[in-house]
Amino acid sequence: QVQLVESGGGLVQAGGSLRLSCAASITIFNRYTMGWYRQTPRKGREMVASITVGGSTGYADSVKGRFTISRDNAKNTINLQMNSLKPEDTAVYYCNSLPAIVNWGQGTQVTVSS
Repeated sequence: QVQLVESGGGLVQAGGSLRLSCAASITIFNRYTMGWYRQTPRKGREMVASITVGGSTGYADSVKGRFTISRDNAKNTINLQMNSLKPEDTAVYYCNSLPAIVNWGQGTQVTVSS
């Protein structure tokens, strides 16, 4: 059973940056389109970025130009570089395949203070 482990979250001031990483227990990133999702009580879970096996990326309008998703095949990780963070980016961030067919991990909390 595949396990996903997200890391890199934390507390940051508005305008700051964070880099999230997602590791899988087995190699899946080169088989599926992968995505970063975030969840808040108000909005529920939404996808913010995706990357295909071929490396094509896609972003939600709310993060376009600020977030960058990437894959490190050697380390079997998916990363999310988040710049110019805003308070509305505050959420628990998860990675999963797209569509989400893998068990969800614990997520990593990102809190952006104003």
